[in-house]
Amino acid sequence: MDNIIDTNSGSSFVPVQPFEIIVFGGTGDLARRKLLPALYHRYRDGQISDDSKIISVSRSTYTVTEYHELITKYYHEYSNDDAFDTDLWLRFLKLVDYVKIDVLDSQNWSNLKTQVSSDKKLVRIFYLAMPPSMFANICLKLDELGLVSDSSRVVLEKPLGTDYKSALKINEGVGQVFDENNIYRIDHYLGKETVQNLLVLRFGNILLEPLWSNQAIDHIQITAAESIGVGGRGAYYDNAGALRDMVQNHLLQLLCLTAMEAPASLEADDVRAEKIKVLKALRNITIDDVNQKTIRGQYTSGSEENITFPDYLTDVDVSKSSTETYVAIKAEIENWRWAGVPIYLRTGKRMSTRRSEIVIQFKAVPHSIFGDTPVKPNKLVIRLQPDEAVKLWFEVKEPGAGGMRLKTLPLNLSYADNFTVRYPDAYERLLMDVVRGNLSLFMCRGEVESAWQWVDGIIDAWEHSDTPTDLYDAGTEGPGKAEDMLAKANHSWS
Repeated sequence: MDNIIDTNSGSSFVPVQPFEIIVFGGTGDLARRKLLPALYHRYRDGQISDDSKIISVSRSTYTVTEYHELITKYYHEYSNDDAFDTDLWLRFLKLVDYVKIDVLDSQNWSNLKTQVSSDKKLVRIFYLAMPPSMFANICLKLDELGLVSDSSRVVLEKPLGTDYKSALKINEGVGQVFDENNIYRIDHYLGKETVQNLLVLRFGNILLEPLWSNQAIDHIQITAAESIGVGGRGAYYDNAGALRDMVQNHLLQLLCLTAMEAPASLEADDVRAEKIKVLKALRNITIDDVNQKTIRGQYTSGSEENITFPDYLTDVDVSKSSTETYVAIKAEIENWRWAGVPIYLRTGKRMSTRRSEIVIQFKAVPHSIFGDTPVKPNKLVIRLQPDEAVKLWFEVKEPGAGGMRLKTLPLNLSYADNFTVRYPDAYERLLMDVVRGNLSLFMCRGEVESAWQWVDGIIDAWEHSDTPTDLYDAGTEGPGKAEDMLAKANHSWS
């Protein structure tokens, strides 16, 4: 499905000021599949002017022409763009330069200095699509070369560290060069339309906000399921696992937006302050309850529609590993709004379908007047992917004579059905926010460090309790123990 915007709202793409962006890791997967296509789409829609500049940096040996051929090849391979305009693409390529730099070699950085603008007031963005361990050293080198000015900004890709201590070290290192207001810690989930719409649903509709608490909500589920395996990320993933890779950033950010109090405004500091309150209110999971509140899993081989999927060990080419490719967590927020409401977090590789969604499960009616006819509780489903939508499930009477028969039907806000023109994807929106200097959809230092402190507690409890990693067949919904965890509270996964 193409992303779309509402033409009836009067919305239009507002051009951003001229800028230059230097992408470290310019030949990497993220740059080829996401960043360069995102910049092209913003150029195609008139948001980026011809006097902006894109500089890709990598240690690979390419001429500018060869690099243009590379990104053209990958654009056609991954973008599936029916509206591709060859002439427009060639105009876009005039903005794109390439510089060979090995960031571990201090001898060749002068190549970059000769390519950037001498205008100190020009917005200059350094996008670090590199291992986080390199962030601080890259920033220090940029400062040493005099490439950092008051209008410079740095974008840090997740994961920001592997635990609280490493995240603290990265934040302190980058903070030596860049002011906090010039550091953009990116999580592409926060750029999704449906995630942003969550704030509008909660705080723009009187219908929902009075019900958004333990008075009416039974439990919440947040799922980020992937049907693919670890792919070419095996070396990284086997040292990270699902908890570090997905829960610490994506799922906890979704939890914060779901559970936070209304901010004073949508200014970055106000939104971030409320999210930090949620993270600090999370009940710690300790060695005493880690096996009751968390489930670890690892996919083994499985088959679906005559396709056989290899197991995790084959995918990462190791003989033994306890790294989790699946994790389910029963989280609890200790405050007045959410006391007693379990929030189930779930993510996994090689699951039955690819989907990301937030499910708000409301309580059942206190008394049914319909005799033996079951009355299902209302449910709000906010789907982030693959097809963005919001559905509110109601009980209605089935038409016809012969008694009262109830049917559960949704009020459906499907983005594909209700909006008819392409709207920017997450990276497109977030990149333009960096140019504008809008920090509201980016994580601050306090969020990252608070999230790591909570996740570190789980990791420590796993290590000291010998929590097993249960196997599950590829193409299924994960370990059976995850179902059992919810069944103990008379809940089930949606």
